[in-house]
Amino acid sequence: MRNDHDIEKQMDAAYERGRIRRETVPQAIAAGYDATTGRVTVELSNGTRFEFPASQAQGLERATPEQLAQVEIMGGYGLHWEALDADLLVPELMAGLFGSRAYMAAKAGRQASPAKAAAARRNGVKGGRPRKVA
Repeated sequence: MRNDHDIEKQMDAAYERGRIRRETVPQAIAAGYDATTGRVTVELSNGTRFEFPASQAQGLERATPEQLAQVEIMGGYGLHWEALDADLLVPELMAGLFGSRAYMAAKAGRQASPAKAAAARRNGVKGGRPRKVA
């Protein structure tokens, strides 16, 4: 059974972890949408800035420029578009992850490449994709 002292120690430890994170991990301090480039720009607390194409991000693909301009920063690590009900995390965006694992896998599967085209031609010569066996 936990007592109040244990809970207070855990809360103090959590606050300290948060303080350390705020001091060491850059946070988003400004964000906006540039309709001329079609990109969302994020400025970080360490003075750096990055941008990403809105059309590549989950939940933003079909948004209007007016909707995209309504970006909010949530807690320094998230971007939120209320009208779109879309949320993206800044660390993942910086890593080139523009959505959930399933979203990213689906986008990767749609990408055309010379290797995929060559494989499709080889399969076509052989009679197409093999049938699934039940």
